[in-house]
Amino acid sequence: MRALGWNDGELLILDQTRLPLEERWLHCRTVEEVAEAIEGMRVRGAPAIGVAAAFGVVLGAQRAVEQGRRISAAVGEAVARLAATRPTAVNLFWALSRMEKVAEVAGEGREAAARLEREAEALMREDEQVNRRIGRWGAELIPQRARILTHCNTGALATAAYGTALGVIRAAREEGKEVEVWVDETRPFFQGARLTAYELVQEGIKGTIITDSTAAALMAKGWVDLVIVGADRVAANGDVANKIGTYGLAIAARYHGIPFYVAAPTSTFDGSLADGRAIPIEERNPNEVLQVAGVRMAPPGASALHLAFDVTPHSLIDALITEKGVLRPPLPDAVQGLLRGET
Repeated sequence: MRALGWNDGELLILDQTRLPLEERWLHCRTVEEVAEAIEGMRVRGAPAIGVAAAFGVVLGAQRAVEQGRRISAAVGEAVARLAATRPTAVNLFWALSRMEKVAEVAGEGREAAARLEREAEALMREDEQVNRRIGRWGAELIPQRARILTHCNTGALATAAYGTALGVIRAAREEGKEVEVWVDETRPFFQGARLTAYELVQEGIKGTIITDSTAAALMAKGWVDLVIVGADRVAANGDVANKIGTYGLAIAARYHGIPFYVAAPTSTFDGSLADGRAIPIEERNPNEVLQVAGVRMAPPGASALHLAFDVTPHSLIDALITEKGVLRPPLPDAVQGLLRGET
């Protein structure tokens, strides 16, 4: 299962706002079309956003060649537009920076555009390889039989392929472990109920959808063995920004003595931010809370607040699972070691 594809100058994006009822592919040929797909949640998940943005830069370069414009200027314009789409997921800025560095030495003309294309393709391949390594490291933390609670979607649909937190669950299953998944619905876009459940059905992994407010009750009953989530940005001290509701799960897990794990590639780590207080939190359109599938559920005149992410302090996290290994507390020291290349 893949959320993205590249074919003859087109970025193919599986429209995740239509899943699971319809599998519709968008054919993006311009930077603006890629930017709108990211803003509109048609492609989402930090790693997938980064890959999509990289190909958005390629499209900008290719159009510049066709129009006889300088690639360097087109890349600058593409990066500026794509960087403005979503502020929290650092993979977006990591991927754009990587493309900028290639553009700086690639020169101009068709060969320069081709070099950018090769870099984006390499980024896509690497993301899948990274996710598989995350899966192998994380599977070691999964008991032979486990009831796992997860939040939002962190699978193949949120990455180039395989997944981060859901990739760990996949890897545990591939090793013969018996896993069952509690799937938070994840309001207001229902990424859990629509996307994670969809992937689990495709994989034949047992999953049960619950409302977001049910999770703590299941922990109290002893029905949850561990929690594993993804991340959109990890600060230098190990604080984690992830889909709204993650912080509450971490608090409940700590109260009930349940391991709380975060799976994320090193591209999600942001050493420039000392702690989670500095992570920009995206605030989206309140109508996304007031409506469900385009139908308004709240009374006329009601208002809403839509924070898309929250920050979980490192003190509530039992391990950070990366492609380079498992980081354990004290997480500030472990993350600093990772950023210095010691892991």
